[in-house]
Amino acid sequence: MKKKSIDIKTNKFSASRRLGGFLLLLLFLAIFVAALLGSEKLSFFDLNEQQRAILFDIRLPRILLGASVGASLALAGASLQALLRNPLAEPYLLGVSNGAALGTMLAFVFFANLEFARPIFAFAGASLATFAVYQMAKSRAGMNVERLVLSGVIVTTFLSSIIVLLTSLLDAAKLRSFTFWLLGDLSQSTRNGFYLSFAAVLIGLAILISQSRALNLMMIGERDAFDFGVEIERVRLLVFATSSLLVGTAVAASGSVGYVGLIVPHLVRLAIGSDNRFVIPFSAIVGAIFVVFADTLARTLIAPRELPVGAITALVGAPLFIYLLRRN
Repeated sequence: MKKKSIDIKTNKFSASRRLGGFLLLLLFLAIFVAALLGSEKLSFFDLNEQQRAILFDIRLPRILLGASVGASLALAGASLQALLRNPLAEPYLLGVSNGAALGTMLAFVFFANLEFARPIFAFAGASLATFAVYQMAKSRAGMNVERLVLSGVIVTTFLSSIIVLLTSLLDAAKLRSFTFWLLGDLSQSTRNGFYLSFAAVLIGLAILISQSRALNLMMIGERDAFDFGVEIERVRLLVFATSSLLVGTAVAASGSVGYVGLIVPHLVRLAIGSDNRFVIPFSAIVGAIFVVFADTLARTLIAPRELPVGAITALVGAPLFIYLLRRN
């Protein structure tokens, strides 16, 4: 019996490694194809000087930033859903994204000339929104998941109202730029933006993987997890802080790209189950593929004009989420 259990675990790890390798290969293929497509079609085997500049200075930084943004949002969604035992939990529902958007808007209005003002203000806004939701959800009886989600909805609505009011401070040109950014925009990507987002992904991935076993136990129930030695409050704070970092850097770089943190973890769990040791890293890879695919469509559907990448993720994600709901 013990040998059979070991064989099952070995087969599961082998299958997961194969799936992980396939997903990484698919991500590299998506990046390669996306780099060739656009209003100016390219070929790696015959590039002139202008085309090299388009590929290495404009297109690849944007594609790599999109992959980092997708990985960040999927990681945040997967960890929050596991922590709260709620398949609808994700950064936008809990107010984290709106906090980051408000922080970015303040940097956009008052510190437009400072390159690193956006991510700093976005992280601060996401952290404050997370802290507000966390405090509102606490009660004498402890943390209640339903109360947490309701608190997130309240904070999201409040922050959205402030964002709408602050748009009156923008002139016509800035208002158009900010509105496009708010819908999800990767057109202003820079190498520094990619470096910052990628660093956040690496840090977030390392922290969340280290907490994956604790999250597995907390999915069964917090009381049971506590009995097994899980420090509930420490895990909550780590996951909330890491989600704030991931969402803050993603929103500062790309605006509001919706449905990634909601849809991707569902697809991953549907394929491999609910073990967060695999769900968390695989969600990062699938999230990166999803946003690279969506951004490629945004750049090519009506080229040379562009669509907001957030509109593409919503058009793809909403029907897919309805299908998943009906399937379950």
